Amino acid sequence: MAPSRAAPVTGGHVRAGRRGSGFAWPVPWVSSTLYVSVLAGGVYYDVAGAGQGEPARTAVFAGGLVALLVLDVTGRHRLDARQPARSALALLAVRLGLFALVTLFDGSGLSRALFLLVPFTAYFAFGRRAGVTLGVACLGVLVTAFTLTAPGWYTRAEYISDLLMFALGLVLVVSTAEVAVGERAGRARLELTLRELEESHRLLTAYAGQVAELSTAMERTRLARDIHDSLGHHLTVISIQLEKASAFRDLDGAAADRALADARRAARRALEEVRGAVRAARAQTRHFSLSEALAELAGYDDGGRPVVTLELTGQEDGYGAAELAALYRAAQECLTNARRHGDADRVSISVTFGESSARLVVTDDGEGFSPSAGRDGFGLLGMRERARLLGGAFDVRSGQGTGTVVTVTIPRRVETVG
Repeated sequence: MAPSRAAPVTGGHVRAGRRGSGFAWPVPWVSSTLYVSVLAGGVYYDVAGAGQGEPARTAVFAGGLVALLVLDVTGRHRLDARQPARSALALLAVRLGLFALVTLFDGSGLSRALFLLVPFTAYFAFGRRAGVTLGVACLGVLVTAFTLTAPGWYTRAEYISDLLMFALGLVLVVSTAEVAVGERAGRARLELTLRELEESHRLLTAYAGQVAELSTAMERTRLARDIHDSLGHHLTVISIQLEKASAFRDLDGAAADRALADARRAARRALEEVRGAVRAARAQTRHFSLSEALAELAGYDDGGRPVVTLELTGQEDGYGAAELAALYRAAQECLTNARRHGDADRVSISVTFGESSARLVVTDDGEGFSPSAGRDGFGLLGMRERARLLGGAFDVRSGQGTGTVVTVTIPRRVETVG
């Protein structure tokens, strides 16, 4: 059954939608089998001589059943197309008329079984209540017919037997309709569930694509921060030293040579950090000592300016490489800003390793700037993002001519066991 044709499920029964009361026959062979059986039995009854032997009567009888067969085939396709309730009711009325015609011209009495199709058809078209009601009505019509045509019928075994067989047939057809409708309702629910699963799968696929895009964007942002904080720092040093060498080339050859040597050393450091970053990306592990890295950063001699002091309190053991790297990048960026933009004479780097968090404070006496202007450069933005991604905090205090104080706090991750 196509999803677009699935009928809504209400109270355990599959009914047509609000636009019509058509239905799709779940057991199309029942009515056709009954028509053929009644036709064969009635014709045999007349041919065998048990009937009245009137050819015209037999022809009307047979013609009525053939008409029912044709109506069954053509009407079934129309029912599948979901005809309105009025059409379904009209089709049922036509069947009832043909049933009455066939019964009137049937000498065998077998055509009474055709009326079993009335509750059977109504059950599918209009629901359980209509099917049961029409079934009881058919039983009442049979009793009325017996009363009008055979006085005292209730004392005759053949009539009682016919009545009991008809009642049993009603029970069977209503039960069959109930089972068929329940099975179709189950299929409808299954199809609905499958459609919901397909929609869920589509949404999950879309969400997975969004997560992949976000992961890619985050990785690009991380690489941009690393390039800025690592290569950017060393390239800044190289640029300053080359400018110094160019300025002192004619005035002080020794100073120019020292500047070139510092530029070469910065270039080597940049290459070392690039190789280390590649190794870390491949191996996913990299031993990193913040104390050693800060000591080397503070000990770098840039012609005596700025003077860098370093103070370490506590042990960095127990802190992960990501936390230590974030603190180092922040100190590196602060020193680069103090040297390149702040024109600072003194820079103080202080790191305190606590039980739950590590705190970095970098102070310089440079020209400062106005953080309230809201024009954070990429370096400040990178420090802020690194701290936020690790659940930490970032704070910068500065002013024109008052120097700058940057504070970065990174929480210590607690390893869970189990």
